[in-house]
Amino acid sequence: MDNINSVAGLKNAIQLLEVKQSAEEQLLKEQLIVVYESLKPINLLRNTLKKVFSTPDLIENISGSAIGAAGGLLLKKLFIGKSGNIFRKLIGSVLQMSATNIVAKNSDLIKSVGHFIIQYLFGRKGMNSKGQEKERITLGL
Repeated sequence: MDNINSVAGLKNAIQLLEVKQSAEEQLLKEQLIVVYESLKPINLLRNTLKKVFSTPDLIENISGSAIGAAGGLLLKKLFIGKSGNIFRKLIGSVLQMSATNIVAKNSDLIKSVGHFIIQYLFGRKGMNSKGQEKERITLGL
């Protein structure tokens, strides 16, 4: 800051500092309001969910894990049935863990096979390049 040599210069410098202080105080209040709004629980939850659902890799991993868990649980239920045998339950748990891991690692393949089966069962006949209807593909099973 420059040296102030007169009373008028001092009053002018004080007014400039008061204006600067007022502007900075207003900015600080605005920032405080923004921080307060962002720390509300509903806003924290909303922002977290936006980040989670905007990440495509995470959604793929979650869906793969869900498919794996469902497949493992189904296999365990099929193997154990209504049995009360402790060894059968133990083997069922091991099967469930194994199936869950295998299905979770190969979830893309399982999804594509599932899409193919759904298209095969419920899809319409497709058109070939000449605009004619194509025959449905049969699996021969």
